[in-house]
Amino acid sequence: MNLDNNIFPTEKQIPDRYRTGKMDQKQYLVNGELREWSGPMQEVSSPVMIRDETTGELKQRSLGSHPMMDAASSIEALDAAVNAYAKGSAHNTWPTMSVGQRIEHVERFSKAMLEARPSVINYLMWEIGKSLPDATKEFDRTVAYISDTVEALKDMDRTSSRFDKKEHVYAQIRRAPLGVTLCMGPYNYPLNETFTTLIPALIMGNTVVMKPAKYGVLLHEPLLKAYKESFPKGVINIVYGDGREIITPLMQSGKVDVLAFIGSEGTANNIIKNHPRPSHLETILGLNAKNPSIVLPDADIDLAINECVAGSLSYNGQRCTALKIHFVHEDIVDKFVYGLSDKIDALRKGMPWTDGVKITPMPTMSDVEKMHNYVQDALAKGASIINNGADSVGTLFNPAVMFPVTKEMLLYREEQFGPVVPIAVFSDINEPIQYMIDSDFGQQASIFGNNPAEVGKLIDVAVNQVCRTNINGQCMRGPDAYPFTGRKSSAKKVLSITDALRAFSIRSMVGANDTDANKKLLKEIIDGGHSKFLSTDYLF
Repeated sequence: MNLDNNIFPTEKQIPDRYRTGKMDQKQYLVNGELREWSGPMQEVSSPVMIRDETTGELKQRSLGSHPMMDAASSIEALDAAVNAYAKGSAHNTWPTMSVGQRIEHVERFSKAMLEARPSVINYLMWEIGKSLPDATKEFDRTVAYISDTVEALKDMDRTSSRFDKKEHVYAQIRRAPLGVTLCMGPYNYPLNETFTTLIPALIMGNTVVMKPAKYGVLLHEPLLKAYKESFPKGVINIVYGDGREIITPLMQSGKVDVLAFIGSEGTANNIIKNHPRPSHLETILGLNAKNPSIVLPDADIDLAINECVAGSLSYNGQRCTALKIHFVHEDIVDKFVYGLSDKIDALRKGMPWTDGVKITPMPTMSDVEKMHNYVQDALAKGASIINNGADSVGTLFNPAVMFPVTKEMLLYREEQFGPVVPIAVFSDINEPIQYMIDSDFGQQASIFGNNPAEVGKLIDVAVNQVCRTNINGQCMRGPDAYPFTGRKSSAKKVLSITDALRAFSIRSMVGANDTDANKKLLKEIIDGGHSKFLSTDYLF
């Protein structure tokens, strides 16, 4: 398929139910107030380009604008979070509330969030080019994540609502919050991935300053009222703007206790280095990945191809969990390469609301240019474009299958984060093994094969290089109950439902020597409800 301008719609061709007006968002949330911003604004352009009916010219559509806050206004938001946390010492503030009280606030937000469902889904399509089914799934999965997080915390609360006795000491061990948290999510999952840090941070008693992703900002506007009305003032504050302008002073203040960031390693390092006390700063990071698939000679080729197509190109390959390079044994490489190419060429390209669409516009023209650069580098170093791809029009890039990809090429080690699919051939299993060992990244890998000895050998190597090894299936995040993390430069801490609750908290213990006086005192504290921490009550 050769792309042309007609793949983009004219204004009249946009279905009525997916139309969106221009929204100039001037409100921002600080200290429980929706304030009006009167300073500079950042225009938001959609990856969906509009075709002129007469000339055929393509132009990115303006969706509106959002505040470009300055250092002073971002520090004001931080101070609101600091005051709301009150060093964890003020009675009946967010960090000293009972688990049940914080759950009530989170459930109130989840219920209010549902009212914004159509708007948020529409903005996911228009702001980042996510297909309608994927945008719908992202919203619904996020609501389910909140519910599952609540249930996981209840389980945790039941387990900790008792006293242990070891030797001569009684102890109650619960989890306590860490402090003021800065949450920054990625553009590819600007709702779900942001909430996988925001919700556990909040529900464990931390206060939050949240900065939406660079792309996917306006989708939070329909939620502003829900944030405001669901949480006490200062518990959640939202800042907008250029990271260097507003995030740098937050970190330099030394008042941020926790950084929850999902994005690139380079950006994370630049943020962290601004903190005056890096040993004080807790970091929860989801970073780059270069997940390989290894296709063994006895693999079910049809299964491997189907999984690798989905693994490589779901949401245009703009996922940290995407399969970013394929190592295929020489005995089956031709069948795999051409079978994969045919499947990829058959993928439907179009607008996010198009039925059955798999390839949609990329966020910016620079993302398309980056894909062309990877293709040109590989071509110059001996690879070929195997499929009918690698062309583009506007913000839409036609997926390219590149083969054979070798060590000299950028695609071999760099995370392309887009619809370019590199395939390398191997004859010796030690080649892909060495690739994993040498890689700077260690999130996941996929193994396709049916020989128990070969697959078993690869498993034993892979588990020490990556944090999830998938057998005859693509890399993925879910189910959310399972650990989601990475080794090396791919991640720090674990993001899954129960693990995230632990990541945003610390075990804290109250101990008392086994004496009659202490037993009497503890009983009176508990029976009288004098402490929210020290309690044998638990949530059903």
